[in-house]
Amino acid sequence: MKRRREMESGSEIRSAIEELSMVVVKVIPGGDDQSVAHIPAKPFLSLCDLIIQVLDKIGPTLTVLRQDIHQNIQRLEKFQESDPALYSNMVEILKKEASEGNARKRTSCSSAIVWLTRSMDFTVALLQLLVKDFDLNMEQAVQESYNITLKPWHGWICSTAYRVALKLLPDNKTLVSTLMAKDEDYEKLKGEMQALISLILPLLEDIHSILRTYGLDRLKSI
Repeated sequence: MKRRREMESGSEIRSAIEELSMVVVKVIPGGDDQSVAHIPAKPFLSLCDLIIQVLDKIGPTLTVLRQDIHQNIQRLEKFQESDPALYSNMVEILKKEASEGNARKRTSCSSAIVWLTRSMDFTVALLQLLVKDFDLNMEQAVQESYNITLKPWHGWICSTAYRVALKLLPDNKTLVSTLMAKDEDYEKLKGEMQALISLILPLLEDIHSILRTYGLDRLKSI
């Protein structure tokens, strides 16, 4: 990400909440009027970059997911630079690639949007489990989050990579302490995580609705 914010240790959750305040997604009413659909590119990509920083806290375990997010961000940024005004709305990218018949290709920008959205699904699912129980076993939490968000769309190659990654997870206390800002305790962190979840879930629902409109909601990997 070209614009990578400098932040105090453990402030990624707060920064994500701030970023979400700038993300306004408009869903197509009734699925017909495509001109109304809107996903603002820069705030969306900034939010995805913050997710990378949260995953960094887990360490090298989720390198595969982290690299995938980073590559998808770079692909979308490069495409957006070709016409910054038009592609400030990522729905225009979906529309262009759909009209050209390229949207479902593995290297398309449409595919990048799909996988970035699913990566946010995974991150939110993991945060939801941690909010319920900070003492939850990390391997169990990551496995459960993966099973309900990413696994249905992964082929055997990706699934194998994640099974290996599970063996390198930090314990839950280590992860929670790295997510915590200097002025926080467990209750403050839990409150911020709950606030982030409540903001991001409606966003994800709207983006998934737009992806369904373009027939991308069931896209799979190898």
